Amino acid sequence: MRADRLLSLLLLLQNRGLMTAAGLAAELEVSVRTVYRDVEALGAAGVPVRAERGPEGGYRLVEGYRTRLTGLTDAEAGSLFLAGLPGPAGDLGLGAVLASAQLKVEAALPGELADQARRVRERFHLDAPAWFRDADPVPHLERISGAVWERRVLRTRYRRWRGEVDREVCPLGLVLKGGIWYLVALSEDVVRTYRVSRFQAVEEAGGPFTRPAGFDLAAYWAESSRRMEAALRQGTARLRLSPRGRKLLPMQFGAAGVRALREAGPPDGEGWVEVELSVESEAVATGDLLRLGTEAEVLGPPGLRRAVAGAVAVLAERYAGEESESRDGTVRPDEGRCVGR
Repeated sequence: MRADRLLSLLLLLQNRGLMTAAGLAAELEVSVRTVYRDVEALGAAGVPVRAERGPEGGYRLVEGYRTRLTGLTDAEAGSLFLAGLPGPAGDLGLGAVLASAQLKVEAALPGELADQARRVRERFHLDAPAWFRDADPVPHLERISGAVWERRVLRTRYRRWRGEVDREVCPLGLVLKGGIWYLVALSEDVVRTYRVSRFQAVEEAGGPFTRPAGFDLAAYWAESSRRMEAALRQGTARLRLSPRGRKLLPMQFGAAGVRALREAGPPDGEGWVEVELSVESEAVATGDLLRLGTEAEVLGPPGLRRAVAGAVAVLAERYAGEESESRDGTVRPDEGRCVGR
């Protein structure tokens, strides 16, 4: 958004002093012409930007001019990275801090930019959690986030699929994925990922610890996600999909469904296509594919086709000959069907 770019331009001039239009354009990833327009906008908003001509020239703020952004506390400055995420900020115990930081930033902006910021807040909202899913209970999140920030060792009790385990961990970072919080931590010299809602008990065990040199949370998460998907989706199903099934596939299978459709074969005379879809184990894939209903046919592998056919046969037998009773207790086989008028 332009208001964000103007603020970045202002802070660049405040922090670095004299900068050329080309240098500002490279930092902001815009054209030099855009920098010229933005500098004019800052000047019109009352920001004293001085243009110095010549080979050594560029733009600088008038001596002594500074924004009031330096009035932010450390906690407020850190919380700004959660701007637009009031729910997660509240989970971390930073809701009030974030609100205070946003007010300070807004007060520091010139009138035009403050109006822009308010309009952005009125028109754009980010809702992180996935649809139709209650948020995980995370009673220990605030303590864990404090330990992440202060590099303190935690003594924890964690619920795994095979039971609970007591473990000391060195918390390296928190990740919010689809509305679910995950802790990335070092334990027994191995970096592991933990779902925060599964911590049964958390207490400080000491610290501070030394973070692994060069550890990159974003890079670790990207690689960990890739490995997890590769481990889970080790099979491939061949499907025929109806036109409606093609619309359902990305909704039911996410990125795997999108990839399958991207490489789909040509449609037949009725609009059905054949695709190859990455799937999990046969048992999981059977349940997942049944959600496509009559809009899909499993062509292979044979074991998966038999498993789906067997599940369909069980359902057919379960519902075969089902009759509904009228209010007076008599049986009417056709009653309860939705019949068009």
